[in-house]
Amino acid sequence: MKGSVYRKDAGWAYRFDLGPDPLTSKRRQASKSGFPTRREAEKALRAAIAGAEAGRHVRASRRTVGQFLEEWHRVVQPAMRPTTWTKYGYCARSYVIPVIGGTALQELTPVRLNALYLHLVQGGRVRRRADQGPGLEPSTVATVHRMLHRALADAVRWGYLPRNVAEDATPPRVGRRRATVWTSEQLRAFVAHVRADRLFALYLLVVTTGMRRGEVVGLRREDVDLDAGTVVPSVPRVVVDGQAAESETKTEAGERPRALDPVTLAALRAHIERWEGERAEFGHTNDLLFCWPDGSQIHPDTVTDWFQNHARAAGLPVIRLHDVRHSYASAALKSGVHPKVVSERLGHADVGFTLRTYSHVIPGMDAAAATLVADLILGTDARPEDGPSEPLDTGPVHESVHDTDDPAPETEEGEGESPAA
Repeated sequence: MKGSVYRKDAGWAYRFDLGPDPLTSKRRQASKSGFPTRREAEKALRAAIAGAEAGRHVRASRRTVGQFLEEWHRVVQPAMRPTTWTKYGYCARSYVIPVIGGTALQELTPVRLNALYLHLVQGGRVRRRADQGPGLEPSTVATVHRMLHRALADAVRWGYLPRNVAEDATPPRVGRRRATVWTSEQLRAFVAHVRADRLFALYLLVVTTGMRRGEVVGLRREDVDLDAGTVVPSVPRVVVDGQAAESETKTEAGERPRALDPVTLAALRAHIERWEGERAEFGHTNDLLFCWPDGSQIHPDTVTDWFQNHARAAGLPVIRLHDVRHSYASAALKSGVHPKVVSERLGHADVGFTLRTYSHVIPGMDAAAATLVADLILGTDARPEDGPSEPLDTGPVHESVHDTDDPAPETEEGEGESPAA
């Protein structure tokens, strides 16, 4: 098939021959206009010709972006996690449709998407608190981009578009978040401070296992095996558009049993005994272990608020509850626990992610390994008399942690503007 690009109005267009009509033998052509540059028109022409040759010619349509996204979001629900489906619907209706919903789907370009992302970063916030600026966080806009990329990929498969223009769009860069991670001493001080709290077992689970907030808040009686001393979070509770909702474990590794230490197991056993007594007294049927005495559910954000109030009262740096998970991982790696074991206890998909996320801990581990191996081979007597007898732990309290495992606004403690998964 042959085609050409040409100037039309203030932009560029293309046309190419489809071959004669099989019934009338008349010449058929396909064309499209509205491209801002010759390069984009040529790229779209090549994609259109390739699609036509493969039997995927896209018929001209005035279907709008808004109409498509509403249709797409409705029919893909069975293929998505409930929280992801709800979050993507929120992103489409709050951030995309109000801005470019009236644009013809087949006239959507990478430049148009880049303009959308710029608008959202500069002034796209829908619900603005007093301490917030008018623009969305780059991580939220990146989620909008992921939603559009997935939706437009389906549009290509459904024959609505010749190509996915989101592939050539550029979402804002999401940098590494500067996290405050508690030291082992600070974790110990927090545990001592909350020992008499109703949710002591919950906080202790986060401190000693690194479980996510949604996993501990959604813990049910059937998830705990007191005899085996293990816990398996099966139905996490997360926040979607401000509302608590049931979700699924993020990875298959998250469904594996996690062994509990004797202190945490004893605290959990005591909590369950109290929970069973309150369940009998009030006659409630809520299976959640961490709830009010009458069985009323506790919102995950409320748990975070209580945790941070405790941190202030204990004189500790105020961090996210999710950052206790990072504190646990750092402490475990620094104590010499094998990264594979840490990865499995955190519920990561693979150990490579764990090593990338906590790469700041590796230098200290490397120094410790160098000393241990040298002592094994050379003996401790070979050490210089003025040298250190043990590797020094000089790790910083402030560490750069990249939350790709729990990306905002898909994290459990997101910025509050868009739903979290």
